[in-house]
Order: sequence, then C-alpha cells, then structure tokens
Amino acid sequence: MKTEEETILEKERIKCEHCQKCPLGKTRTKLVFSAGVPNNKIMLIGEAPGYWEDQKGEPFVGKAGQLLDKILGCVGFSREKNIYICNTLKCRPPDNRNPLPEEKEACREYLDTQINTLKPRIILLCGAVAVQSFIKNAFGITKIRGQWFDGPHNSKMMPIFHPSYLLRNDSRKKGSPKWLMWQDIQEVRKLYDSLQ
Repeated sequence: MKTEEETILEKERIKCEHCQKCPLGKTRTKLVFSAGVPNNKIMLIGEAPGYWEDQKGEPFVGKAGQLLDKILGCVGFSREKNIYICNTLKCRPPDNRNPLPEEKEACREYLDTQINTLKPRIILLCGAVAVQSFIKNAFGITKIRGQWFDGPHNSKMMPIFHPSYLLRNDSRKKGSPKWLMWQDIQEVRKLYDSLQ
C-alpha cells in the first residue's frame, strides 16, 4: 500500500513525464525523476542527468553514481533503505552541459514538489549546480562544502562534492577532496542519527 507521499510523488512523476516546458523534454531518452526511498529524514539533490541516467531513467547510475553509492554505504546509507535521490533537472542537457537558468526554472516545480511532499530534515546538495539552486551568492563549493545551511521546512542543507569531481581527484591524503568528503559524510551521519 502506497503512502500519501508516494502517491503525490507518483502523480508528479507522471506530470513530469509529459512536460514540455523546455526543449529538454523533446531530446531526453528517459525521464530521470528520482531513486531511493521517499522519507522525511534525508534527500540528496544532484545536478542533472548524464548519459547513463538518461538511458536508465534513474539518477546517479554511471561511474559517479557507483562512487556515490560507496560513499553513502561507508556510513550505512543506501538507496534501498533510507535515502531519496533526485536532481535539479529531470532531463539530460545535451553533451552533459550545465543546465541553463531557464531549464532549471522550468523544472523547479517538480523539485519543489519533491521537497514539499517529503519535508526532509537533511538535504545534501551534491555539486555546484544544486548548491546554486538553493544558496544564493554561494562561494565555490570548495569553500562551503561540509557546512550546514538552513533549508526549506526547517531542514539542514549541506553542500557536498559531486562524485564526478572526486573521480577526477583520486588522492586520499589529508585535505584532499576525497578526504574532505569522508569528513562531510560522517558529519551527515551524526546529524541523521540524532533525528527522532
């Protein structure tokens, strides 16, 4: 039996499936609406679907997604058990370019419905595009990653590195992006464990 939240999200997914508010609706292979478990504790918001996501219709399924699953798994999070994953855009921009402002604007109602329906207590903003969608005048992600910001519905938002960035920066030395990500995800787990 579906929860009320799952029913609302399913209706929104169907609405999004027919969306033509921007040209990406015509060029996508598949809609990439969400993955994971709808819940009110933790949501991860990425940037936009890439090639593999567009093929499968699910966020974070390429190499970056595999790394993301490992990072989440290190602290006991998984798509199957306790995290909801979506993107700022639901359709792939050509050649994986960054989303245009008008594309983000056209897609924003779907993202807002996801947030307003679940009211997650923790929101992870994965990558610069996601950060810029919520934190106005944000400095570069390297400066603000790992910090908590106030988000919608009294949530706490943390900017984190996108796993594709981590794939390009392989070092695990203290102070490296991978090392910093490990600090950040442990901090997220601490807050998650403190929630009732």
